Amino acid sequence: MGPTPPLPKRSIIYIDGFNLYYGALKGGPYKWLNLERYFNLLRPNDCIQKIRYFTALISGSHANNQKAYLQALETLPLVDIIFGKFKVKQIECQVSGCAIPPPRFFQSNEEKRTDVNIALWMLSDAQKNLCEKLILVSGDSDLVPAISMVKNEYSDKEITVYIPARNVTRGAAVELRGAADKNKTLPLQMMHAAQLPAEINNCAGQIIRKPLSW
Repeated sequence: MGPTPPLPKRSIIYIDGFNLYYGALKGGPYKWLNLERYFNLLRPNDCIQKIRYFTALISGSHANNQKAYLQALETLPLVDIIFGKFKVKQIECQVSGCAIPPPRFFQSNEEKRTDVNIALWMLSDAQKNLCEKLILVSGDSDLVPAISMVKNEYSDKEITVYIPARNVTRGAAVELRGAADKNKTLPLQMMHAAQLPAEINNCAGQIIRKPLSW
């Protein structure tokens, strides 16, 4: 008998939901993404323990689309959804030559807590030794300190960053890439093979439907 092959490394995936959407999914045909299927295709040699999806509930015309997707994700056994929130803030318009006399203010929603939530979960999972590999899907440089702390405190952990980006400028993320052990641009080519069914029955007997605009 030959040597026993090594066991696959345990990994946990941390996804900045809005970063994924605006960096890789918006404007494309693959928004109805099955996160379990996709990351099993992307990381076939890992033993994925959890996929932690970080987001905040939106309002407005796209809220129902988000609601349907979150309900669909809740049917996937490995996916946990961790919510932040949106905070309404006033922003002063700085456009010169605007016909509206100053002061000019408009409301904007600012996503809060996502980067803090990701940082806390990464540190907690590393401290509890729930994985050997931490896989971060984000292009947010605010997460650099979290990566650095995990690496300093738990040198046995390997951190890989996937930058969700359709263009070179957004995908640069030099500081974030440099902080991780490994870094890659999130591949889009396998997303077509990782789509959820158009209709999903959840445990409550409800039918979740893919949004028509998706």
